[in-house]
Amino acid sequence: MFKHYTMNQVILPMDLEIKLQENDIAYAVHHAVENIPEEAFAGLLRETGCPAYNPRMMMKVILCAYTQSVFSGRKIEAMVKDSVRMMWLAQGYEPSYRTINRFRVHPETKELLRQCFVQFRCQLVEEEQIDEEAIFIDGTKMEANANKFTFVWRKSTERHSANLVEKSNQMYEELLEKEIIPEIERERQKELSTKELQEVVEKLDDEVETYDKQIEASDDGSERKQLRSDRKATKQYHKQFKDYVARKQKYQNDMKIFEERNSYSKTDHDATFMRMKDDYMRNGQLKAGYNVQVATEGQYVLAYDVFPNPTDTRTFIPFLDNIEENFFKLPKHIVADAGYGSEQNYEDVMENRKRIPLITYNQYRKEKKKKHKNNTFHPANWEYNEEDDTFTCPNGKQLMFSYMSKRTDKYGFTRTFNVYECEDCSGCPLRSQCTKAKEGNNRRIYYNEKWEHQKEYIRQLLSEEETGEIYGKRKIDVEPAFGFLKANLCFTRMSVRGEEKVENELGFAFMAVNLRKYTAMKSNQPIDNENNPTKNGSDHQKPMIGTIFRLFLAGYVPASIRFPQLPMQLP
Repeated sequence: MFKHYTMNQVILPMDLEIKLQENDIAYAVHHAVENIPEEAFAGLLRETGCPAYNPRMMMKVILCAYTQSVFSGRKIEAMVKDSVRMMWLAQGYEPSYRTINRFRVHPETKELLRQCFVQFRCQLVEEEQIDEEAIFIDGTKMEANANKFTFVWRKSTERHSANLVEKSNQMYEELLEKEIIPEIERERQKELSTKELQEVVEKLDDEVETYDKQIEASDDGSERKQLRSDRKATKQYHKQFKDYVARKQKYQNDMKIFEERNSYSKTDHDATFMRMKDDYMRNGQLKAGYNVQVATEGQYVLAYDVFPNPTDTRTFIPFLDNIEENFFKLPKHIVADAGYGSEQNYEDVMENRKRIPLITYNQYRKEKKKKHKNNTFHPANWEYNEEDDTFTCPNGKQLMFSYMSKRTDKYGFTRTFNVYECEDCSGCPLRSQCTKAKEGNNRRIYYNEKWEHQKEYIRQLLSEEETGEIYGKRKIDVEPAFGFLKANLCFTRMSVRGEEKVENELGFAFMAVNLRKYTAMKSNQPIDNENNPTKNGSDHQKPMIGTIFRLFLAGYVPASIRFPQLPMQLP
């Protein structure tokens, strides 16, 4: 005996919400988008043209698709037609993949995603899933949607540009020496600008036209042959300078795209070539990608940003600025790994933001090992006399204060060093082990007093029980967010190009990670029927659907009952 099955009967309920489970992720997506304030959608309103799809519906559809590891616009379009939860969220609408893709990369979508993260964090605070004690910051490299071997390098561009300047100047001098063209007015004598190169091309073009007219006007064969010979050299110069103009423009455009970076991809100009863990060639090959920074608490991503530079140190301050400006107020503790530990970052957190940095520095682990503590030649282990302001080397000689040195890096940050120099290193039996300075030069120590105080402060914080426990949560808080993104969500490569579009896509991806975790946590909690609006809403609709069902049956004729066909009568 089989259960009743027929394709010729209408199946109820008609409301798709009844088909969803009580803790379906579609409800989490629905509530997350509905919490976005109405003012955030003002930028998408338009007065003329065909009415657009409701942006809340578009947000729900795309966000729900990302929770199911679907990132293609065409596949999202197919899901809207096939998936029950997607059909419920879309409420019968079926946007095309073009509409989905345009909305996903729309500039106003960035504000909607920001509001979604802000409201989601407020919800977590209200439900006491996070305590606002600290944020955990870390970064990861994400592969861009760019071809693998389309790199352009700054050093190569600068070298070719310098060669172009040298060759163009040399060839211009040849033209003046041979009196092929008259001298032009130059702004700078070191190199010819693009405008000046174009002017040379125009003058050479006039010379070629002059030769053409002379050849046409001449009837003498030997004279025509000589004119063609002279024209050949001019045409070669013309071709060469025309190539110089194109290359000059290309190099100038490349330098504009580089900005402060050392490379970019031809297929995605905002992507930078970085070294990643996923090495498909297994030879350390660089790949075009983005440096993605996140701030988490309770394993939820609360803020994110995208940077083109591969190092985390330079992204720390701009990321904190972005968090304070667009997401939330910084908590008391800011936790990060050694990649963010620098004098500038410590100064910004402690002095400018008045927060506590639980951030290690590069040598933190090394300084705790016995090998480092027993190294008698390291200045950190030398005896310091505060009254005389001197260090004592392993040979017992004094290193006295010599002068102060200031070093400014390429980003404009200045560090101050106190330079101490040994009184006399000549004839020291430990010289070869103590210093690599040339003969005749004494051992010097560059002591950054501010940096040493900062390191001592960090060591003290991490040795305390309360702050040490907070820092110990870093690995189990921020690292899983990247694991959920890449392993569970299978989001390992961008599907859009351009930094602004990439930022929007990452917003959808990180919010999808948050909603999947949030739904999983809710599913493991006991269900309270009185405080569960989703379930109560569905139960409230069941009597209404039953009434509609009975009314429908009253006038329903099954498709299997067919009227007999009358035979056709011929006239």
